[in-house]
Amino acid sequence: MTKRKFFIDTDTASDDAVALLMALEYPDVEVLGVSIVSGNMPVEQGSINARYTIELCEKEVPVYVGSDKPIVKKKEHADWFHGPDGMGNMNYPPPKLSEDKSDYIEVLKSLIEKYPNEITLVTLGPLTNIGKFTKEYPDLFLKLKNIVIMGGASTTVGNVTPAAEYNIWCDPEAADIVFKSNHHEITMVGWELCRGGANLTEDEMDYVYSLKTRKGDFTIDCNKHALDSSQNWLGDPGLGLPDPVAMAVALNDDVVLKSDRHHVKIVLDGPARGMTIVDELNVGESEPHIDEHWSHTTKNINVIWEIDNNQWKETLYKTLKN
Repeated sequence: MTKRKFFIDTDTASDDAVALLMALEYPDVEVLGVSIVSGNMPVEQGSINARYTIELCEKEVPVYVGSDKPIVKKKEHADWFHGPDGMGNMNYPPPKLSEDKSDYIEVLKSLIEKYPNEITLVTLGPLTNIGKFTKEYPDLFLKLKNIVIMGGASTTVGNVTPAAEYNIWCDPEAADIVFKSNHHEITMVGWELCRGGANLTEDEMDYVYSLKTRKGDFTIDCNKHALDSSQNWLGDPGLGLPDPVAMAVALNDDVVLKSDRHHVKIVLDGPARGMTIVDELNVGESEPHIDEHWSHTTKNINVIWEIDNNQWKETLYKTLKN
């Protein structure tokens, strides 16, 4: 079997860990490497969580520690959502797998040179690492096959401010670099896609436990703090898993029901800092436009508007059964 090649950038907390597990366990995917970025967790904890997840899956995948702070703004973490360890306070044992001390930028450079137009990059955290790579090697960045970004909110409420989703808000300058890179296959999977019917219900979580596998138990256990946050803070009916939804989009084309290409701008300052403004009506292509900010724009991002909730969940379940 010819395997698809993935590289994953993550600020590994509980839902990131499940997304990483999905890629590691998907039968036709080879994960070439994992880079850690500051976001949900400090990079030290993010690395521990990623390495523990890789060990759980009995894989050997190198983990590289990347940027420990955003390009401009001060760093913030999300222990209030995921718990102090990022894993629902499960206090998993330290992993035996060591970090690879190589520079993630040079590693990704070498991988793209070796596999031009073959690598899918999936980002599960702030875009600091990828923004820095894009700035250093803009032409090589264009030789990634595609980029799937868990981040942003498409014409909907944010989850860290009224306007912004957490990953983009953490480092909007990095997101701006990536969104302006001119790569033709960047897909934005907004956080709103994990809400409502995409939540795992109590019955669905019971089903995962009924699989009686370590990976199934891990998926729900490490997200218990996130479940409490989802229900009691966000008001969702069950467990929202934004990173696994994004990974499902990367793994399985059938998950996507509706997507369109639009111009997306990143707001860099003010109370809407980190907002992803999606030109849903494509007004920026109507020239001349009355607003200077929305003239001569081009469609730069594939925006996912709707997913098949059953397909996304089946994609998850498929990776938990062994």
